[in-house]
Amino acid sequence: MDPTTVRQVAEWTGGHVAGGARKDPVGPDVVIDSRKATPGSVFVAIPGERVDGHDYLGAARAAGAGVALVEHQVDDELAQVVVADTVRGLSALARGVVADAVAAGLVVVGVTGSSGKTSTKDLIAQVLPVAGPTVAPLGSFNNEIGAPLTAAGVDAGTKFLVSEMGARGKGHIAWLCSITPPRIGAVINVGHAHLGEFGSQEAIAEAKGELVEALPADGWAVLNADDPLVTRMRDRTPARIAAFSHDGPDAGADLSVWSSGVEADDLQRYSFTLHAAGAVTGEASVALRVLGEHNVSNALAAAAVGLAAGVPLDEVAAALSAATPRSPWRMQLDERADGLAILNDSYNANPESMTAALHAFARMRRPGGRLVALLGTMLELGDDSPRAHREIGATAREAGVDELLTIGDFGDDILAGFTEAGGSGEHVSSKEDAVARLRATLTPADVVLVKASRGLALDTVADDLLADKGGER
Repeated sequence: MDPTTVRQVAEWTGGHVAGGARKDPVGPDVVIDSRKATPGSVFVAIPGERVDGHDYLGAARAAGAGVALVEHQVDDELAQVVVADTVRGLSALARGVVADAVAAGLVVVGVTGSSGKTSTKDLIAQVLPVAGPTVAPLGSFNNEIGAPLTAAGVDAGTKFLVSEMGARGKGHIAWLCSITPPRIGAVINVGHAHLGEFGSQEAIAEAKGELVEALPADGWAVLNADDPLVTRMRDRTPARIAAFSHDGPDAGADLSVWSSGVEADDLQRYSFTLHAAGAVTGEASVALRVLGEHNVSNALAAAAVGLAAGVPLDEVAAALSAATPRSPWRMQLDERADGLAILNDSYNANPESMTAALHAFARMRRPGGRLVALLGTMLELGDDSPRAHREIGATAREAGVDELLTIGDFGDDILAGFTEAGGSGEHVSSKEDAVARLRATLTPADVVLVKASRGLALDTVADDLLADKGGER
C-alpha cells in the first residue's frame, strides 16, 4: 500500500486507535511476522495455536513498525488499532487499499482451479508485467490471510494484481472477491481436490464458479473449454468469454486461444504454436521452460489472461517462453553432482496433479537408468480415498515406474494398485525409512519423483537425497 496514516488504517478496518504515539506515515509494508517488520510497517497481530502475535509487538516496534492491528490493547509504546478480529481486520485493510487502487485504474485478475492454479498464477505474473507493474503472490497465498496480504502490496504504481483464490467451502471465493474484485477471472479446471469437503465435483464447480459470478459485464471470464464443468460456467457470468483449449478454436467465445504442434524435449519442456481468434487474431511460437505437458494448458490460460488484459500476442508468447518456475516444489527438477535427477513435485497432490506428474515423469527415463517414485497420501478426498489411491498406483505402473515406494495413510492403497497392475514395491513407515531405502538402491542414471499432499512434507526427502554423495543443488 502507499504510505498512509494510522487514522486511515483505523477507518479501513473499523477499529479505534489506542496504544503509544502515532507514527505517521505508516506503511508501505503489511506483515504478520514481527521478524519481517520494516520501518513504518503495519504489523497484524494474529493469535494462533502455537504463538500469539500480540506477544510480539515489542519486537515489531524494535524493527521499526509504525502501527499494530490488535484484538486488545497491549501495554507497549507502539501505536495500535484495536479491532474485533485481526484476520478480518487484515481483510478490511486490504479491501480498502484495493478499492482505492481500483478507482485509480488497477485491474484485478482472479485465478482458481482444483489443480494448476499456482503454476498458472506464476505464468500470468510473468506475462502481465509486459503491460505494467504487477503484484502477485509467491507460493500459494490463496486463503483468508495470504490473499489479503498480497493485495495489501499494491500501490499507486500497480497496474495489475493477480489474486490466487482457493476454496474449502461454498462462499469462500465470493468472499475473496469482495476483497479483490476481479475484472478478469480464470478458472483452470474442476477436479477432485477437496472432494472430501465438498462431496462432489459439481459442488466444487459451484464454488469455483463464484469467481466468474463476481465479474463485471465488461470483464473477462477465462474458461477451460476442455473441461465440461468449467465450460458450463459461461451461463453464470455477465462477462465476455475467453476460452482456452488444446482442441482448436471455440466459435462461441469472444476470444479463443488454442495450441497446435505440441512437442516436448528430453526434459519435458514443451513447445507449441499459440493461436488466437476473436477479439485478438494471430499466432506465435512458444517454447516453455517449465516442465510437463499440463503446463501447456496452464500457459494457454495465462495467454488468454494476457490477451484479455491487452498484452500483444507476440509479447505474450515471448513472456511465456521466458517464464521460469517461481514457486518451489512444483515440478522442480534438480540434478545431483553425480547425475541423479530428482523431480520434486511435493507441494501438494490430488488425482489430477498426480496423474500429470506421472505422465511427465514417464518421459524422463535416461539411458541405463530407472524411474523410481516415492508417492504419498493425497489428502481430503473423503470416502473416495481408497479407490483414488489404487488408481494412482495403477497409473504409476502404466507410466513405467520401475521401483515404487509409498508412504502415508493411503500408501498401502497406492502400492496395491501398483502391484495389481504387475509392479512391485514397498510401503515405508517414515520419511527416514524412505531416504534410507532410496540411498541403498539409487544410481546416478536414475530419475526420482517425489510427490504427496503438503501435509507429508516430502520436500525434505528430496533435500536429503540431493545432499548425498557430495551432490549439490
